[in-house]
Amino acid sequence: MSPSELDLVDSHCHLDFPDLIQETEAIIARARAAGVNRMVTICTRLKNEPRVRALAEIHPEVFYAAGIHPMSAHEEPLVTVEQLVAFARHPRFVGIGETGLDYHYTADSKPIQQTSLRIHIEAAQETGLPLIIHSRDADADMETILAEGMARKPYACVMHCFSSGPRLAEAALEMGFTLSISGIAAFPKSQDLRDIFAKAPLDRLILETDSPYLAPPPYRGKRNEPAYVAHTARALAPLFGLSLEAFAARTTANFDRLFPRAARPAKAV
Repeated sequence: MSPSELDLVDSHCHLDFPDLIQETEAIIARARAAGVNRMVTICTRLKNEPRVRALAEIHPEVFYAAGIHPMSAHEEPLVTVEQLVAFARHPRFVGIGETGLDYHYTADSKPIQQTSLRIHIEAAQETGLPLIIHSRDADADMETILAEGMARKPYACVMHCFSSGPRLAEAALEMGFTLSISGIAAFPKSQDLRDIFAKAPLDRLILETDSPYLAPPPYRGKRNEPAYVAHTARALAPLFGLSLEAFAARTTANFDRLFPRAARPAKAV
């Protein structure tokens, strides 16, 4: 099977970021050549939503989601549930976020981050679209807030670019959530992270790049792009005793269940 015959998805990228938006056509073409046939581009500041939406409207391979990134929560007007629900009326809009908690650089804004996260959870519950979570150095608070939301009303969720500890992974999986594998998992020193993924049910794993960040080997340290999700898939497939083709098929099927609006139409029988 040639790379272009694979069926991979980049579930999280930022095609509107300056590093990528100047060559969108070429980036999408390279993704297709690598077997990456769909991608979800993420809006992290609502003022940029029209630009991100336009990418999804122009390119059939691209879908989009929108929310307030936790590191920006103190700089942006607080989003409302109504705003997020309004975005969700667009047929190319497939998820709520990214949102979450990041105490690594922005711990001073914990209260507003937590408020913003709860608003996004409510929007995911109201729309039925999956919540897209960013979590860094905030495992205990993240588990608490996600569980509080689940106790009120169930919702779907993906732990984007998962690189937290085993306790948060276990809690997320117990709530029925999905873990997303980024290029970090392909780094040589990421064995602890690979161990977490190896213990997770295979039907709860999807792939992403988080482009333009976190490029996997052999591009580590360089600009990332959706095509490189194939390198992450190739590196992780042996962890599950699968071929690249089988791992691609399984993770793509998982994506289709989690993001039904972006799912490939079922073939007629």
